[in-house]
Amino acid sequence: MRRLDSFHAWGCVVALFAVAVPALAIEQQGPENHGAATNMITQSKIVNDALASAEQISRALSQSGYKADFSLESLKQVDRFFEEQVANGQPKPGGLLSQQLGARLFAIGAYVGEVIRRQNGGEWQGDDNDPRGEINIAVRLKTGVILWPVQRVVKRFKNGAEDGIWIYGAVAPAPATRQ
Repeated sequence: MRRLDSFHAWGCVVALFAVAVPALAIEQQGPENHGAATNMITQSKIVNDALASAEQISRALSQSGYKADFSLESLKQVDRFFEEQVANGQPKPGGLLSQQLGARLFAIGAYVGEVIRRQNGGEWQGDDNDPRGEINIAVRLKTGVILWPVQRVVKRFKNGAEDGIWIYGAVAPAPATRQ
């Protein structure tokens, strides 16, 4: 029960967007990066939401016993989270995904995308006019590879370990080869 109680931060993910996004933009940019801060402000809302969600879910996962430090290895913890919280493509009753499922899957997808982006370089891409923007948000790596991390998280939720998160991050930087 203590673990579930410590997970109260999950409920704040959506509510904190309005407060966390401006603070995140200011916090991540130092005075020497004034141009970058300006770019941060002009990013799409969905990208700002993803960045804020990734930070928030990192804290929530950490408070619940999962190592969520934005390292590639932390994606193994995301796989462990799904093993412990999902059964046959459904949230376990009373588990950490039993409420606000859509917002939590978006946040986990944003975390996964941000881990991969930080490890490999690249940028978030999102369209505020897309009615399915939360699902279609993408990360374009500097290698040219485009990833849809929220879609992958939804697949992991529905299909289980066959759509693992760690392997997704581990092979992400390699462009596909044609034979």
